[in-house]
Amino acid sequence: MSRTTIADVAREAGVTKATVSHALSGNRPTSEETRAKVLAAAEKLNWVPSQSARALATSRANAIAVVLARDPEVIANDSFFPAFIAGVESVLAETETALLLQVVTDQDAEERAYRTLSHGRADGALLLDLRADDWRVPLLTELALPTVLVGAYDQPTSFSCVRTDDAAPVRELIAHLRAAGHERIAHVSGPLDYVHSRARADAFVADIGSDELLREGDFTAASGRDRTEELLALPDRPTAILYSNDTMAIAGLSFARSQGLSIPRDLAISGFDDDHLSAHLSPALTSVSSDPAARGRAAARLLRADIFGADPRTEVVDCNVVHFRDSTAARSASA
Repeated sequence: MSRTTIADVAREAGVTKATVSHALSGNRPTSEETRAKVLAAAEKLNWVPSQSARALATSRANAIAVVLARDPEVIANDSFFPAFIAGVESVLAETETALLLQVVTDQDAEERAYRTLSHGRADGALLLDLRADDWRVPLLTELALPTVLVGAYDQPTSFSCVRTDDAAPVRELIAHLRAAGHERIAHVSGPLDYVHSRARADAFVADIGSDELLREGDFTAASGRDRTEELLALPDRPTAILYSNDTMAIAGLSFARSQGLSIPRDLAISGFDDDHLSAHLSPALTSVSSDPAARGRAAARLLRADIFGADPRTEVVDCNVVHFRDSTAARSASA
């Protein structure tokens, strides 16, 4: 039996070979109806386009990249990254595009990584952990590497951006804690040079009216424990602490209990990112689910469009949901 070709798929779908190519590569606008017919025909005929042939025809690497300048411990224990990557991969799988993931240890290594990517190793990049004045944005602009910024970047840029509202959940948590009788509310942030950490910290300070009980962590369990110890050692200690991720919150909860405090009677605790274990702790941890997979899908779609010449745009993903659980229950209810 002869091998199935793109001409066979075009004939089965009732379209031209060029339309099949455009529907699968995304390099020309194609209606969802036409794309669905092409995919159905390809599946019926068990046809997969040659990745190497596609790359040669388009002079592209058929790959996008994510470079992470984070401690591997944070990446291993933070629930955000696996879900985000899964969302990205679900979009890339549609066109058999590869994802290159590189972890670097310092700024020099990160710059080398982006320069290497721009020399044909990848067609574009997703930029995470944005800073307020991020040196990587002008670098990637200079390198002319299509890039999507994942975060609330407010400086001028020609790149597409995926944004979320990091401030609203903080305000919602504070309102909930005040209604439960808390007046001394603290916040353990992530690194404050990250735009999402700063947005949460700024919302906290604006709502509380003071930065007295703001402490900067680094998303690791150790920093969650250490910042909790500092806060609980204050003469007038807080009765509630908001953490910028669940890893720090769980470490803080454990330390507080080791000091004889009851959660939430003596100390209410909430996290962020809603780790899959958080609902199963005792007490269950109040946290904010941020749907990293949805952000990954949005970022990958934008980048794919940008690679093929679409105008850059900003997409706001409305994905943050506060899940109130026992760790922030009303003090009277847990007495």
